Amino acid sequence: MKHPRRLLAGVAALALAATAGVVAVRVQHGSSPDSSAVAAVEATATPGLLDDAQKKARKGQVDVVLAVRATAVLKGDLRRFLAAVDPKQPQLVARQRLLFTNLRKFGFTKLTYFAADERESPELTTKYGPGVFTTRVMMRYQLTGLDAKPVQTDLGYAFVRRAGAWILVEDGAIDGELSADGHRQPWDYQEVAVVRRGKVVVVVDKREPALGRKIAKVSQGSVDAVRRHWPRPWNGAVMVVAMAEPRVMALLWTSGSGSGWTIAAKAVTLYDGEPIGPKTTTPVSSRIVVNPAVRKQLDEDLLVHEMTHVATVPIGNNTPIWLVEGLAEYVRCASIEDDPHWTVDPYRKTVRTKYLPGMKVLPGPAEFDADGDRSYGQSWWITAYLQSKLGEKGVASLYADLAVHSTNEASYTSIIKEHTGKTPEQLVAAVKKFKG
Repeated sequence: MKHPRRLLAGVAALALAATAGVVAVRVQHGSSPDSSAVAAVEATATPGLLDDAQKKARKGQVDVVLAVRATAVLKGDLRRFLAAVDPKQPQLVARQRLLFTNLRKFGFTKLTYFAADERESPELTTKYGPGVFTTRVMMRYQLTGLDAKPVQTDLGYAFVRRAGAWILVEDGAIDGELSADGHRQPWDYQEVAVVRRGKVVVVVDKREPALGRKIAKVSQGSVDAVRRHWPRPWNGAVMVVAMAEPRVMALLWTSGSGSGWTIAAKAVTLYDGEPIGPKTTTPVSSRIVVNPAVRKQLDEDLLVHEMTHVATVPIGNNTPIWLVEGLAEYVRCASIEDDPHWTVDPYRKTVRTKYLPGMKVLPGPAEFDADGDRSYGQSWWITAYLQSKLGEKGVASLYADLAVHSTNEASYTSIIKEHTGKTPEQLVAAVKKFKG
């Protein structure tokens, strides 16, 4: 069989008054932000020179507007969601109306927005004047039945103050400065259809509900396959995004050097924390994002690999790539051979004769970047060897230990030696002798 190519988100006492279709937020006595600071914001002719107290007050005012919008989504109140959107921009209003329509289809246990950090945008300052407030907005949310706790993603918004109210004038501001894998979510483009089958949620274009049902059925079979070969608890909750839009989750669908090679799907990891920069928290959840070009040919073979990542990612993020990908390939191949009419012998032969002879190290990021097919095959073989010696529970124990405790080279080597009785170098030698 041909090896599929893959690569490895209350301010109290507020009076809300509608003025010209805009939510006007007025801060009463005893509320936060401080009323004197608010007055200073109103009176300042050069907002770029605001002091810290005035900036805090402005952020507080915008946070109130964002809180109203989050509550509107949860309660299904379109009028209040759109009230703070610039009515002079019909295209912006239409995009925000579509965003609301899409958000309502997902089902949120929790949803909040807040201004994270101000960003300078000379272009927007020229367009809207020195009073424009351009900010990275954090969307903190938990999808019902999918996320164990809230995850975060970021947005780029710009607000201006009119008639005593902050209104949204740009919803795509500073997109280039936002998180690479997070901020372009499935609800941010065309209208979607959300199909549910048990704990599986599939997102497709509105015009493709039949495709969504087909993928949901295949996805459920893939969940069952993973649970047969991954002994640690997993509830099988997963979202598969199979939209025609190629920008969802900001993935690029080719990789490698030269002409590149096709990425069929990827499990995008989500965290409860800052989505930009090094991740210091344990992963919370994942979304499987499918290459639009292959979404109509999606099969269990591909999905089992990606769902193994979904099942394992909440354990921790220190597991080396050879075991992360090797385990996903092992589960995929094992699930194929659960059916006595199917075999991965052609793949087995390719790995044994073509990929193993030149293996010198346990594949790392450099090896995967240089030759993805070879590294995936080697990693599968390593994991199959470990399974033959440790069993599936033993491999799972090694995976979890590395995920949590492998923080440097010394701990990595120590953990491998403890579980396998071999150093990494000795493990490579043993794997090359393994017949499979």
